[in-house]
Amino acid sequence: MLTLLICLPLLGALLLLRRSEAEREALRLEALLWTLLTGVLSIFAYLHVIDVCTGAPANTFAYEVNAPLIPRFGVTYHLGLDGISGLLVMLTGVLGFVCVQGATAGVKDGLKGFLVALLVLESAILGVFCALDLFVFYIFWEAVLIPMYFLIGCWGGDRRIYAAVKFFLYTLVGSLLMLVALLFVAYQGQQPTFDLTVLYRQRLAPDRQLLPFLAFALAFAIKVPLMPFHTWLPDAHTEAPTAGSIMLAGVLLKMGTYGFIRIAIPLFPDAALHFGPWFVTLAVCGILYGALVALVQPDVKKLVAYSSVAHLGFVMLGLFSFNLLGLQGGMIQQVNHGVSTGALFLLVGLIYERRHSRQIADFGGLFTQMPLYSRLFLLTVLASVGLPGLCGFVGEYLVLFGASQRSMAVAALAGVGVILAAAYLLWMFQRVFYGPVASDEVRAMPDITRPELLSFVPLAVLMVVLGLFPSVFLKAAEPTMQWVQQQVPLTAAAAVPETGSKLRRGVAH
Repeated sequence: MLTLLICLPLLGALLLLRRSEAEREALRLEALLWTLLTGVLSIFAYLHVIDVCTGAPANTFAYEVNAPLIPRFGVTYHLGLDGISGLLVMLTGVLGFVCVQGATAGVKDGLKGFLVALLVLESAILGVFCALDLFVFYIFWEAVLIPMYFLIGCWGGDRRIYAAVKFFLYTLVGSLLMLVALLFVAYQGQQPTFDLTVLYRQRLAPDRQLLPFLAFALAFAIKVPLMPFHTWLPDAHTEAPTAGSIMLAGVLLKMGTYGFIRIAIPLFPDAALHFGPWFVTLAVCGILYGALVALVQPDVKKLVAYSSVAHLGFVMLGLFSFNLLGLQGGMIQQVNHGVSTGALFLLVGLIYERRHSRQIADFGGLFTQMPLYSRLFLLTVLASVGLPGLCGFVGEYLVLFGASQRSMAVAALAGVGVILAAAYLLWMFQRVFYGPVASDEVRAMPDITRPELLSFVPLAVLMVVLGLFPSVFLKAAEPTMQWVQQQVPLTAAAAVPETGSKLRRGVAH
């Protein structure tokens, strides 16, 4: 199943090469078919993951395959899904379909190359989330770089080369350090092994964890991106085509947060605890900095880009709270962010194709001109600010409550970020959608079309389902998150008290 999931988009990319550039509609329909198959398969795979992992022991994986790949060097073809990776795989499959259905109309030249790069990117990201062998994980991690570089550099905005090179160099530096740490960890035992499930049992001494943890953490922090390693993100988001921004915000950034959950914290728990206060500090700084900078942005797309810095700060704050509420909140919030911010980039791209501008000052009165589009945008904004009943609420609530178990001051500062998020998103919505119609160009803009609406529907469904039924997703991930918590020393001192346990049960219900 997992090999099929990874290979479907790649097979689609190879088959697209046989078509000529002139067959635009055939290219788009064929790519749409491959992404639809991948999306449907990823949903069915996650439904099976829920059955297998809910209430199961920690490190129980669905569709697990473990076969020797390079036995001499301890490399195995080890794949599997649990409640964390399965959710991200489903999100990747859904966003692949959304990108082809709703974000390819603006690609005027080189559509074949664009779709090939997009399908290869989807395949590589799926490989990252499925891999349970560090070497295989690293291969997929690096493979993501290439198609994303071309998506930004070939089909981006005016400063696309600068943004693509900056993205490539930042990520490459972190990846090379991770490679050194990966080899160090794999060759610590009597027999070399890259198998994560084996490495979990071969726990390094605390004094040998610090340097490899820092190497992995730097690679993951750049990908998140955690402040101050975030400077590549606004440029990449702003210059990337709409589909590139959706995949970047939706799942590519989640490779970093997933890396902390799957690798950095459980493999090096003593080092994670040692450096935890630093990561909490950077997370809170990212929340406040991202929100304040977003508040003054004149460009809608750049505003959404800086909001990602703030929202992912909440994810990191939850993960480094080292209690179950915070860990679960960080886990679900990374998915919530992928859904709501991916939808925001999709909707911003739709009006950019009509107006050829992203400046807030160039809009106004869209609620009268595009009523259905405006309502969909409002739904997405409310999900992003954490309205109860939509996807953003539960994740932020659990993160803040988990952080409060460690420090009320930290939780209070992070709570200011929630208020600022409402301020910059609702203020932007007011200026773009209310007031008099700004110009004749805006007056001529048509409302959202049926194909565009079809691309938005899966994201709208996820916003509501994640908001109304979070316990389904939290319970599937809970065994793994409990296990991650138990790996960190002094867990008992940081454990959630009885009031927190009652709250967690209430949230689950």
